[in-house]
Amino acid sequence: MTIGIGVVSWVALPSSFTIFNFGDQKVVKNWQLFLCVAVGLWAGLIIGFVTEYYTSNAYSPVQDVADSCRTGAATNVIFGLALGYKSCIIPIFAIAVSIFVSFSFAAMYGIAVAALGMLSTIATGLAIDAYGPISDNAGGIAEMAGMSHRIRERTDALDAAGNTTAAIGKGFAIGSAALVSLALFGAFVSRAAISTVD
Repeated sequence: MTIGIGVVSWVALPSSFTIFNFGDQKVVKNWQLFLCVAVGLWAGLIIGFVTEYYTSNAYSPVQDVADSCRTGAATNVIFGLALGYKSCIIPIFAIAVSIFVSFSFAAMYGIAVAALGMLSTIATGLAIDAYGPISDNAGGIAEMAGMSHRIRERTDALDAAGNTTAAIGKGFAIGSAALVSLALFGAFVSRAAISTVD
């Protein structure tokens, strides 16, 4: 995907163009815009991998939360909260790095383009989001139809995978929403010609 974005930015964009950055003009080259898109794409991939690690029952964080249930509900809640706080660290740094890099290359336009880079995998993300309810409904239909216990075990495994994929889709949505909201705020400040904050 990164190579495709590089080819498109090399062919479709001019070698340099001018953008307006809060009243000032800034010259942006096509390779800088490519890096903005690529950083957004990579930040989205990092968020997806980290979300899968912290929400899939195949990895140790979820298994540790399940093991903490043996000692009581309070331990489970405390351990789950601590794990939730810890799981936010890497995505926050990924979003912060993408904002810093894209702003340094192309100002607020770079942040908007980085958000587009993060959303470039939206077709896959929507398919991932749709998988969870489909597998959940399959389990419900199997139970209502009175099918064998083996089929219900299979649909439960699919439902667990569906919950993981739904969490991955939410991670993409939250990361891209952060970048888009920052870009919209920058567009408002630029359009309103706000120079200082009261």
